[in-house]
Amino acid sequence: MVSSNDVPRLFLQTMISRRVVSDKLARVLWGKCVEAVKAADDEVDIDYDPKMFDQYVNELNNRLEPVELKLAPTFDEIVGKKLWVLINLEGDGLVQVATYYSPVEIAYFKALVDQIVLASSDCYSVSSMTALREVNSLKPSMSKTQAEVVLADFVAKGWLVKSARGRFSLSSRTLLELQKYFTDNYADDIHECNECHKLLTMGVRCFLAECSGRLHNHCYKQFARSGRKSCPSKVCKADWTQLEQLLPVGEGAVAEGQDSRRTRRRVEEEDETDETDESEEVQPKPKSKPTKKGKVRPTQRKQRLVQEEAEDDGIEDDEEMATDDDQSPAPKSQARRRRR
Repeated sequence: MVSSNDVPRLFLQTMISRRVVSDKLARVLWGKCVEAVKAADDEVDIDYDPKMFDQYVNELNNRLEPVELKLAPTFDEIVGKKLWVLINLEGDGLVQVATYYSPVEIAYFKALVDQIVLASSDCYSVSSMTALREVNSLKPSMSKTQAEVVLADFVAKGWLVKSARGRFSLSSRTLLELQKYFTDNYADDIHECNECHKLLTMGVRCFLAECSGRLHNHCYKQFARSGRKSCPSKVCKADWTQLEQLLPVGEGAVAEGQDSRRTRRRVEEEDETDETDESEEVQPKPKSKPTKKGKVRPTQRKQRLVQEEAEDDGIEDDEEMATDDDQSPAPKSQARRRRR
């Protein structure tokens, strides 16, 4: 039996297959679902107004709440267009990714995310070569040919974005669906936009090193149109009227042909620190204590005392010789004259 409830059902099936659509396409798809239901039964009464689309989405989200799914709005960091993303609210971390991939592929995705977030200069991207090199750290290993196929699938399913320069970055879907994972594991490495308060991996940031102020490119346009001139952060008052003074965030922070080295993961650093601590505990320290500056070792003291005693003895001998010379007997010639 055809009913008006079939419209949101058809729209949900479309979103499950696409996961991410633009706001414009989402409105078109909803209208097509209305047409499909009416084509099946002309007598079905369906109230449809394109201007009420947001209300239709809210009603659909209320129905999806028991199964922990949600249609969430966001903005494309590259072009600034509004998007609708079907996200899974169940679980956290990489649980959502686990639905589609094998354990080694999930480990590969996690390694890529780690490299992208910890990339230097706030570029939040890695080159194709760096992405393929990550397979060397996987256990079990993965060939680079397999890695190329998996990378293409990450892009096709909307988890990663590949630019014209061949660099991989995080997609809007990943930033939205794995937001809790990023805030729990990379709170100091990935920041929010000061305007929309969503995670930011592409945009502009303040030219002052101690300031964390940053905006998406599309948020900066709204910021400039509003007439505001100072940094959007609460603590900094730097002048933001000149766009060329601001520093790029994202792929624009990397010059052509320049690529940062592989970033070592925190886990590896912690393991190395633990190994260093253990080695320091196992290896005993030498018994001899370092000599402090200004103090003399016992052996040096003895040498000095011996030298001083020798010098004192030499002085006494010289004095005795000088006394003997003063009290010495007359020369032999004088002694002979006396005898005569």
